[in-house]
Amino acid sequence: MTEKHLDTCPHCGEKLKHWATPPDSTWGGENHLVCFNDACPYFQKGWQWMAEHYEVRASYRFRYDPINGSTGPLPVWSAFAMREWIVEDEGDPEEQ
Repeated sequence: MTEKHLDTCPHCGEKLKHWATPPDSTWGGENHLVCFNDACPYFQKGWQWMAEHYEVRASYRFRYDPINGSTGPLPVWSAFAMREWIVEDEGDPEEQ
């Protein structure tokens, strides 16, 4: 069985960022990978979709859980929401 691992967003091709799950959340796992590209069509189209279906001003970003391989939306209420949980990459040790 091949293990699936994503490192780029399937919607825009941008490199996913490590995102620490907030301590009181139910996301599970210590880190997920999230697309924080504001030009990503998934994020851009989410504003209209959420307004039409739920009458809220919100969108979502692509999220990948590397522990269990699940993907899905990370709800956001602004372009800046959830960015405080981004874990800065220290780089690949093999590249240093």
